[in-house]
Amino acid sequence: MVSDSELSGTPMPPGLGRRLAAIAYDSLLLTAVLFVATAALLPFTGGEAIRSGSGWYSVYLVAVSFGYFGWFWTHGGQTLGMRSWRLRLVGNRRNGATWQQALLRFVGAGFSWAAFGAGFFWLLVDPERLTWHDRISATRLVDVS
Repeated sequence: MVSDSELSGTPMPPGLGRRLAAIAYDSLLLTAVLFVATAALLPFTGGEAIRSGSGWYSVYLVAVSFGYFGWFWTHGGQTLGMRSWRLRLVGNRRNGATWQQALLRFVGAGFSWAAFGAGFFWLLVDPERLTWHDRISATRLVDVS
């Protein structure tokens, strides 16, 4: 049986396993980036630790996280984790997404995680194998192997 995506020439997005593997890689890299971003604040705090529950610090870390993903998604469509697993984000442009799409994808992925991962598992029942954040941002992951 031939799928609609095979008829249209659009490759099927990768499955859940490869997406989660790329997320695992990127989470390690993002942790390192957040450590460096926190260390960059130490001169402004007199070398003291930032207090727990600081609202501005949480916003700062989210902004740095968006900067990490947004930069890679808009410049070639691959984070380092996605490159390792041969995945690429495509949107309106051939390689990557616009900054607006990157923001929608980042926020949408947050909702996907907040719903106990339901937005990711949605691809298991979606006929095009798209997640919530794929649909919200009008982007998709493709296999580049």
